[in-house]
Amino acid sequence: MARLMELDSRGELTTAHVRLVASALGVSLRTVWSWVAVARREGRLSARTPTRVSVSADVRARLAVWGGNVAAVHRELLAEAVKAGVADSVPSLRALQRAVREDLSVGERAGLRGGEAARRRYDVYGKRPSTHRNACWEGDHKRIPVRVVLDGAVVCPWVTWFIDVASKVIVGVAVTPHQPARDAVLAALRAGISRQEPYGPFGGLPGRVRVDRGKDFLSKAVSRALGAFAVPVDDLPAYKPYRKGTVEALNGAVEEMLLVSLPGYTRRARPAEAYRADPVEDLLPYPDFVKVLLDWVAWWNTEHRPAGLTGGRTPAQAWEADPAPVEDVPEDRLAFFALEDDGRIRKITTNGVSWRHRAYIADWMAGHVGTRVRLRYLPHFDGRIEVFSTEGWGRHLGSAYLAEAATPAQRRALSRVRESRARALKADLKAAEKLRRTRYTATTTAAAPGRRRTETASEAEAEIVRAQAVDLAARALPDLIPPRDPPAGWARPRPRPGTAVPADTTDTEPGSGSRE
Repeated sequence: MARLMELDSRGELTTAHVRLVASALGVSLRTVWSWVAVARREGRLSARTPTRVSVSADVRARLAVWGGNVAAVHRELLAEAVKAGVADSVPSLRALQRAVREDLSVGERAGLRGGEAARRRYDVYGKRPSTHRNACWEGDHKRIPVRVVLDGAVVCPWVTWFIDVASKVIVGVAVTPHQPARDAVLAALRAGISRQEPYGPFGGLPGRVRVDRGKDFLSKAVSRALGAFAVPVDDLPAYKPYRKGTVEALNGAVEEMLLVSLPGYTRRARPAEAYRADPVEDLLPYPDFVKVLLDWVAWWNTEHRPAGLTGGRTPAQAWEADPAPVEDVPEDRLAFFALEDDGRIRKITTNGVSWRHRAYIADWMAGHVGTRVRLRYLPHFDGRIEVFSTEGWGRHLGSAYLAEAATPAQRRALSRVRESRARALKADLKAAEKLRRTRYTATTTAAAPGRRRTETASEAEAEIVRAQAVDLAARALPDLIPPRDPPAGWARPRPRPGTAVPADTTDTEPGSGSRE
């Protein structure tokens, strides 16, 4: 229309121009002539924009409160307008719904209903450029939703692993029967860097490692271990799993391909009846589960063909086809990769080496009493320590073991005692919570609810008396052990006038005389 009006202003507009525009836009000749007439009369070159309702900041806040329910927001706005006497100021429900559809994206509406996780499903994520092998590793913890048996108890293990981004090879794996700590991270890194049996042939020194803000990955031990090899650790923002999508995809793949088929899987679809866990005798022992998981890792590396690899290659084939050199680390430098040093100097005594108020001994210590040494240890494990000399970086002298370790029978008995105490405390706390919490009857009208249990006056008085009887302050006995008499050489205070003198007091001190 701007071109047609430019021609019209110069007197050059013809029917041929109008017919050409109508043919290009797929409209009739008469329609274009009507547009020209409107432009001459009103100066408007486009269609009139109809007035519509827009979503204000207040409406967005109300949508967040009501979880994206537009009808509930409309009812609330209408009720407030009726109360204020301006009911006509509220748009219709259809107009408000149309405004929400036009002003808010699909992702924003999903976020109002399901939160941030639902909104992310409608985001567009870029893809990182292709790199070579060992250019970057990604690491993460994953809780395994499978119940396994360990020492008679049922646990859900955790796996800590690292995957090479370029070739999709799982380079290092560590499994723990509980929530992992920095020792699991160091063990997985140690397995990933080493290419000797039983870890190889994949691994080597990575260019960088990407992790989330887990405190285990960002601990000083991990930073010091990787910093010794000049490997930077990328601390990615929290709650953004798409920033390390390779390992997150691995977390989902292991559950869909392996864990769902194992006995004891806790997320299996079940009938509508009450949930019944698999019996303990049907669960896998912990060592068997670790073997199954490691076998699946080997299958992933050598047989599986991830969609992210070109040519339908397996991770092992992609690793071998990559011409990038692999930087190996000598095994003698990795022997103590995962060990920590508290920095203290100790001496070997006739009882061995003392660490954390415990004695550690070894046969090689004979003849070395009095030698000054430094200790290094695996985090969260105190069954064995490594002893080094104090010169320079320290020469490894040998391993030392706990001198008085408990027998398996003693550990089992101690575990039973601790469990019984925990159950007793849980029962006491549950009973106390039941007494403390006041429960009310259900109501069907806007009225104050009544108490479900009413105590009598005698019951209340009896419980108060019982509580006072066990008061710790009342049970204190400060005079249970009487104080001893002071030594004879101490000067004693003179008694006040009118105070009776103890029978055992004698007037043998210098300067004392009869008061008669």
